[in-house]
Amino acid sequence: MLDKISHQQAWLATCPKGLEALLADELSALGAEQIKQTVAAVHFSGPLALAYRACLWSRLANRVLLPLTRFELHSADDIYNQCMEVPWEEHLSAANSIVVDFIGTSRLIDHTTFGAQRVKDALVDRIRKVEGERPNVDLHNPDLRIQARLHKGVLTVSLDLSGESLHRRGYRSEQSRTSIKENLAAALLLRSGWPELSKQGCALLDPLCGDATILIEGAMLAADIAPGTARTEHHYGFLVWKQHESELWETLEKEAQKKKQDGLEALRLDICGYEANPRVVQLALQNIQNAGLDGHIRIAHKPLQQFGKPTAEKGLLLTSPPYFERPGEQRNLEPLYTKLGQVLQKNFDHWRAAVFTGNTELAREMDLSPSKQYKLFNGTVPCKLLIFDDLRSKSALIEQRLKTAPPKQELSEGAQMLLNRLKKNQRRLANWLKQSDIRCYRLYDADIPEYAVAVDLYGEALHVQEYAAPNTIPENLARQRFTEVRQALKAYRPGAQIFFKERRKQKGSNQYSKQMALNSKVFTVHESPAALEVNLSDYLDTGLFIDHRPVRNMIRQMAKGKRFLNLFCYTAAASIHAALGGAEKTLSIDMSNTYLDWARRNFELNGLSEKQNPLMRADCLEWLKRGIGEFDLIFLDPPTFSNSKKMQAVLDVQRDHPEMIRGAMQKLSLGGTLLFSNNFRKFKMDPDLSDEFVIRNITGQTFDPDFARNQRIHNVWRIEHLVK
Repeated sequence: MLDKISHQQAWLATCPKGLEALLADELSALGAEQIKQTVAAVHFSGPLALAYRACLWSRLANRVLLPLTRFELHSADDIYNQCMEVPWEEHLSAANSIVVDFIGTSRLIDHTTFGAQRVKDALVDRIRKVEGERPNVDLHNPDLRIQARLHKGVLTVSLDLSGESLHRRGYRSEQSRTSIKENLAAALLLRSGWPELSKQGCALLDPLCGDATILIEGAMLAADIAPGTARTEHHYGFLVWKQHESELWETLEKEAQKKKQDGLEALRLDICGYEANPRVVQLALQNIQNAGLDGHIRIAHKPLQQFGKPTAEKGLLLTSPPYFERPGEQRNLEPLYTKLGQVLQKNFDHWRAAVFTGNTELAREMDLSPSKQYKLFNGTVPCKLLIFDDLRSKSALIEQRLKTAPPKQELSEGAQMLLNRLKKNQRRLANWLKQSDIRCYRLYDADIPEYAVAVDLYGEALHVQEYAAPNTIPENLARQRFTEVRQALKAYRPGAQIFFKERRKQKGSNQYSKQMALNSKVFTVHESPAALEVNLSDYLDTGLFIDHRPVRNMIRQMAKGKRFLNLFCYTAAASIHAALGGAEKTLSIDMSNTYLDWARRNFELNGLSEKQNPLMRADCLEWLKRGIGEFDLIFLDPPTFSNSKKMQAVLDVQRDHPEMIRGAMQKLSLGGTLLFSNNFRKFKMDPDLSDEFVIRNITGQTFDPDFARNQRIHNVWRIEHLVK
C-alpha cells in the first residue's frame, strides 16, 4: 500500500514529440531525480510534492502519471487478470466516475476499445468485490482517468494525476483555426531564448497573434507564473484521489498564487500582438482577461501590410503564420510570408525573429537565412522553428560576405571551365532540389576527367573528395589541377567552408581513423523528417552516404509497424528513417564503437529512445550465424572488403554475399523484405540464390538526379521468400 507518497516514487510525464529535452530540463529544475527521456515522455522520480509541482508548474507536459503496474502481455486475458491484482480500492471508490485511455495495439490486442474495456472490467470488478458497488464510466468528465499504454508487448497501467491535459491552462475561450497548443507555444518561447531576453527588458511581439496564446505564455514565463494557476475550471485528477494530500497541495497552490501576484506587479515588459481578423482580436482579448493578464498585453486590429517600425529598440518577434497545404492554399499564403520577410528586413534591426511553420517552401519566401532551426511537431505535423539573428536578406548577406572576402583572383582557364560546370550542374538540379527540399546532394563527380573530384554540398558547406591520380599523371600536374579545383570552388561559393579529402581504398581500421583536421566541423543536417549528424572534417566519410538517400526514403515508407534490422549500420541513418516511418522496433548492428556512438547521437537528435531502437556492437557475419530474432524488414549493406582485426574473418562482398544473404533470410519473416546493397562496381549476384529466393535488382530505382550520371556507385536488390 502506498499510503502517503512522501518517499521517492517513479512518475512519468508525457509531452508532444520533440519537447522531451526541454521537459527533462524543466523537471530537473523542479527537483526531479533519475530523469530519463523516452519518445514523447520523460521518466523521473521524487516525492508526491514533486508530482504536484509538475502539474502546477510544467509549461511543457501533457500529463503526469503514477504507474501502478507493468507486465508482459502473453494473452488477452492477461489484461484482466493482472489488472485485478492492482489495489484499486487504495486509489478510488465506487462513488467515483472513471474512464480508461488505452494506447497502442499488438497482435493480441488489435483494437484499443477492447483493451480499455478489459482494464475497466478488472477495475470495476475489484471495487465491487471490496465495496459491493462499482464505479460508473464517464467518457466526457470523469473524476479519474486511467491510462494503459501497450508498447512492444508490455502493458503499463497508470493513474493520471493531471485530469485534463495540462496544456489546457483554462484561459482559452475557444480555439481559432491557426491556434497552437499552449505547451507548444511555451516550447517555442524557450527555444527562441525568451527567458533570457525578458530578463534583459526586451519586448515580445507577435504580428500574427491569433488568439494570443504565444503572448499569454510569454507573459507568464516572464512573470514566473505557474501555468496551472489559470486552471480554475479544469480540475486536477488527484483532487478526488484517495491518497491526495490536500494540505500539501493547498500550500503549493498558495505559494504559486503569491508568486503570480508578485510577478504581475513586477512585470514591466512591452508585450503586444496584432491580428487582421476583428473577431479573433476579441477572442484574444477575452483569453488575456481569462489569464488575468489584461493591462500587461496589448492587442490591436492591424493587418501585416500596415505593420511598421516597433517602438522598442530590441526584442523578440515570435509568430506562427498559417501554413496549411490544402489545394491552392500554399500559393495564397506566399504573399503573407513574402510580406513578413520584408517587414522584418525593413523595420527590425537589433531584434531576434523566430517563425514557426510546417512548410519550408513558404518559409523561403521570407528571403532570410536562419541562424538556428529546431524540429518540432504541431500535433502529427512535422514543423520547424526558424531563428533569425540577422534580419538582412540573403542577397544582402551574400553581398556583405563578398565585401569582406579577399580580392577576387583571376581564374585560370581550367578553373574557369570547372566553375562553369559547377554552375551548369546547379541549374540542372535547381527545380528538383526546391521541390524535394534536399539540402545534402552531389553537385559534381569527375564530370571533367582532368578534375577528378567529387563535390558534395551539406547545407552551405562543401565537401570535396579528391580521387587518387593515376600513375601516368605527374605529381606536379596533379597538384596544379587540385589548386585549380580550390580556385573554382572558392569562386563558386565565396566565403563558404570547404573541406578537402583525398579518397583512397582503406584497409582494416583505417576506414574508422580520424583524418588530420585543424578545425573539426560537426553539425546537424536534415533529410526528409530525419535530423542527422555529419562530420565533414575528421573522417574519410561524413557519416551520411547521400547516394543512398532514395533507399532510406524507401525504408521509411516500408517500415510502418515492421521490425527492422540494420546490418553494418554505420551511423544508423537507415534505422532513423525506419523509426520515424513508424517501425515497431529497430535493431542496428555494427562492430565500430565510433559509429555506434555516432548512431546513438542520431537517435537522440530525433527524440528516439534507444530502448525501442537498440544498438549492438557485433561482427555482423558472426551475428548472422548465431544471433536471435525475426524481422519484417532488413537492410544489409556490407563494405566491399574488410580485414579489420575486430572481425573473425576477412570480408569480401563478392565471395561472401551468398552466405550473408542466406543468413539474413533466416532472420526474415514470411512476407518480409530484405534490401541488399553494396558499392562494389564489378559485383555479380550469385545465380544460385535465385533458386532459393525472389530476387529483383532495383538499382535503377535508387538514384536521384544528383547521381543519375554515375549509376555504378552502388547496387541494390530486393529479396523475398519464395511463396510455396
